[in-house]
Amino acid sequence: MSTASAYLTVRGIDVDVIYKDIKNLHIGVYPPLGRVRVAAPKRLDDNQVRLAIIQRLPWIKRQREQLKAAPRQTEREMVTGESHYVWGLRRRLKVVERPGRTHFEVDGDRLVLYTPSSATAEKRRTALDQWYRQQLRESIPNIIEIWEQKLEVSVPQWTIRRMKTKWGSCNRETRHLWFNVELAKKHPDCLEYIVVHEMIHYFERNHGERFTKLMDKQLPDWRARRDNLNSNPLRHETWDGVTMSLESSL
Repeated sequence: MSTASAYLTVRGIDVDVIYKDIKNLHIGVYPPLGRVRVAAPKRLDDNQVRLAIIQRLPWIKRQREQLKAAPRQTEREMVTGESHYVWGLRRRLKVVERPGRTHFEVDGDRLVLYTPSSATAEKRRTALDQWYRQQLRESIPNIIEIWEQKLEVSVPQWTIRRMKTKWGSCNRETRHLWFNVELAKKHPDCLEYIVVHEMIHYFERNHGERFTKLMDKQLPDWRARRDNLNSNPLRHETWDGVTMSLESSL
């Protein structure tokens, strides 16, 4: 997989840029979170690429809105045999119907759901969402504590929530961090990357050269972690990205 050679933020949208020996500039918007990727001719610089992106922002925003509005998965029936991801590993669901509270346990390569036979599929899905959140609540504090010491900053508040277009977010004024509940499905290295990414925003608001240098210094393999995070869709179905090829006049 190609690794972005530039990392831009254009009107609040994060953009991966790869410079290649090509004639035209290509813009792609990829599910599930609307990641924007640009393949640009080597003769262009970051400012020229930024201008091209600004000129195509209406199209980019339309594609991202379509991804946000689209159903992101077929409805999970929460029955034995379904696949669910936990920390980057695919696990087969085993449903054990018995009296008592609905809860999940990991047993080898299986994710076991203990639930009363009367529990609806919706109740089981809600229980799974709560279980994913608990996985993050148990993992995030230790990561934050480690990086608070390394970066010599403090994180006063953080929240887990479901987000359609971002893995994480940072409010620089309140220093409040948010993390996407879907991160519990990804490899732990991806979670650490997002934690560090959002904490670096304490020092730099935008994804410019200074931000990149800070990430390079603190987490040298962050690009590989980011590519791993974005390499596969979270959901069961196959996704296709939308691309626009442009005759570059810059």
